[in-house]
Amino acid sequence: MKVKFQLLILSLVTLVVVALTFFIYDLVYPLKYENLIISASLNYSVEPEIIASVINAESSFNENATSSKGAIGLMQVMPTTAKELAKELKISTENFYDPEINITLGTFYLSKLFSYFNDLNLVICAYNAGPNKVKAWLNDKQFSSDGKTLSKIPYKETEEYLKKVVKNIKFYQNRFN
Repeated sequence: MKVKFQLLILSLVTLVVVALTFFIYDLVYPLKYENLIISASLNYSVEPEIIASVINAESSFNENATSSKGAIGLMQVMPTTAKELAKELKISTENFYDPEINITLGTFYLSKLFSYFNDLNLVICAYNAGPNKVKAWLNDKQFSSDGKTLSKIPYKETEEYLKKVVKNIKFYQNRFN
């Protein structure tokens, strides 16, 4: 009888630990707008885990987020960039906070960056610091010995952002596979 009680207690503790783990996992790696992410992924050939990882790093899935620099929405697209992308896609420019529009624009922008850089790390750095900065870094021997990869990222914010997004990707791969 004592052994059965101990097994019951052990089972309950295990269940609570697993439930808490999933709860914490969902807090740190939330996943909202999954259908919009998958749709944008298919439309613009960007893996859904990359899109979700950028959203997590940029806004923690807060569709009303606005940065101190003026970036807006889930994917924190700068208004000027959003207008250019929307014009290119021929879509509404009325509400860049709208999750569908914001995810579409952010993912389209990621796909454009992939077309240019063709390297995840460079794309993520360009999404954060801007493609012109990344181009300049690649042309500077202090940051790139081969002009194709970065050996050093001069902006601490971009370096930390890259680490966060790459870490997020590993977790979101499990959510989408």
